[in-house]
Amino acid sequence: MRKTVLILVSLCVFCFSALAQQGVRPASVKPASPSASATSVPTTIVSSTIKGQYLETRSADVYVGQCFANGEVNLTGHEAIVAWHITEGKWDGVSLAGLTVVGAIKAKATLGDPYSTPYPAKSVLFVDQNATPLQRQALLNFAQDMGGELLHNVVRVVDTQIDMEVLAAHSARARLRAGEFVTVETRAIGDKDHLCGNEDTFYPPLTATTHAMPAVAITDQYRGKDLNIVWELHDKRSAFVGTFEKNQLLAASR
Repeated sequence: MRKTVLILVSLCVFCFSALAQQGVRPASVKPASPSASATSVPTTIVSSTIKGQYLETRSADVYVGQCFANGEVNLTGHEAIVAWHITEGKWDGVSLAGLTVVGAIKAKATLGDPYSTPYPAKSVLFVDQNATPLQRQALLNFAQDMGGELLHNVVRVVDTQIDMEVLAAHSARARLRAGEFVTVETRAIGDKDHLCGNEDTFYPPLTATTHAMPAVAITDQYRGKDLNIVWELHDKRSAFVGTFEKNQLLAASR
């Protein structure tokens, strides 16, 4: 009798193992139902493009012969102004068309010199006072993305009236005014601006552009307390006037 029971138990174990290998569940075992938290939401990647006009000035010449440029290294070129006027597009899903953001920068060494260490730099950002709260934050995010290390350490954000105008395409003529803090006016480089005859665009723009022309900064002025320095420069070959275009990838739920 005992032997018969052992044989029956062994047969049951064998049958259960065979069913399990074939993916057949016993009637008493039910698969666990998926929980709500495990349900995935389909997402898609959306590309958004933003474009507009760009203006930059520095306290060192950018269109210059190498001998002159080397003479300015670590003596000047620590200061810069960058400005973006958005003509169309969105950032962080927010339309910024018609708005402008400006940055004033004080670095630790000559910006653009490959043998200097200008970072970390300090900066002040000026945001178009016409921006809504959502647009304001999007402008700040956009400027810091474009500026990179230039605008990594923002010591103050100022909401103010900003007027930026590029007077003619590819003419290098532009004007910028950000409240009482920033004033810039540029013109094209002419024959009388060549001093040694070996001038070239020695320093490229500090941020990404689709097109940029070196220009003369008729006026390059910053007045504020937050960078512990003010400057007012005239008639230096220290500016760029150009355009920019940037794509941003965003994840969106379907």
